[in-house]
Amino acid sequence: MSSIAITLIVVALLVVASLAFYAGKLLFMLNKQNKKMAQTKKQRVERLLESIYTISLAMEQQQCNLSEGSIRLYHLHESLPIDDKPDFQAHYPGLYALYAKVSDLPTHEARDKLSTLERRNQDDMREAIESELESQILKDVVKLKAFTP
Repeated sequence: MSSIAITLIVVALLVVASLAFYAGKLLFMLNKQNKKMAQTKKQRVERLLESIYTISLAMEQQQCNLSEGSIRLYHLHESLPIDDKPDFQAHYPGLYALYAKVSDLPTHEARDKLSTLERRNQDDMREAIESELESQILKDVVKLKAFTP
């Protein structure tokens, strides 16, 4: 074998070794990033579940308005980053029925722009819906306090 052939083989082996090292480094970095993302996702799920529990408890103890709680719980359910989300609407029909009926009502600045009579009429309507669904909602929040994905 000539010295040129040996040199080319050595260079080829160095290139292959360098590429293998670089690929290994990239795989290590990808694995590290995936673990960090999984940990971040786990922490987010834990925070959201804690919020779901807290709001459910507050609703059960009548420290939180049923309409406000149902809106908050709906959005927490929607933002849960879990695979194979359960059908929350089927599991918690009272909460979701209330959410469907009050989610379009104006809030904050839009509510402030309403006349006193309009606000009173909306409050009366909301309270009537809450009263109608209260027993189912209270059953739902008891179940929700025990929810785990």
